[in-house]
Amino acid sequence: MDDPIFSIELAPRESSAAQSVGQALGAEVAAEFGPRDERSFALLARGASGDVVGGVNGVIHWRWLYVAQFYVAPQARGVGLGGALLARAQDFACENNCVGIYLDTFSASACAFYQRRGFVVTGRIENFPPGASRVFLAKSLSLSPLAHGCPGKLSVPQIR
Repeated sequence: MDDPIFSIELAPRESSAAQSVGQALGAEVAAEFGPRDERSFALLARGASGDVVGGVNGVIHWRWLYVAQFYVAPQARGVGLGGALLARAQDFACENNCVGIYLDTFSASACAFYQRRGFVVTGRIENFPPGASRVFLAKSLSLSPLAHGCPGKLSVPQIR
């Protein structure tokens, strides 16, 4: 191979050359781990007037639901909307036969919010962004319903 010539493209999503890198990597990963079977989704919460007061944007791939963005408008915070959104996202994950949910946050209060709902910290990058930490969290859904997994995944005897 000759010495490579490097270039930086500032709008890579519009470049067929940059897309070819993603396609080549995707083909290699799929050959080893199977296809991503990627599906994007948006879960929206609307107020009485129809305005969006919260939402979750993400993607499902390899039977995991990734929460890319989670937002609750300031006027809708503190009334349970965040918990309801996360519960609905988990229901959606279960409906799509996901084995887990993963996400990341820069906010210590958001991290605590997720942990109260069964997520565990799986990693951390300090000083990213400067002065804070990027925290990665995950929640397994393949556990019994009593462990906050998907309802009906395992048979749980009824106590009478």
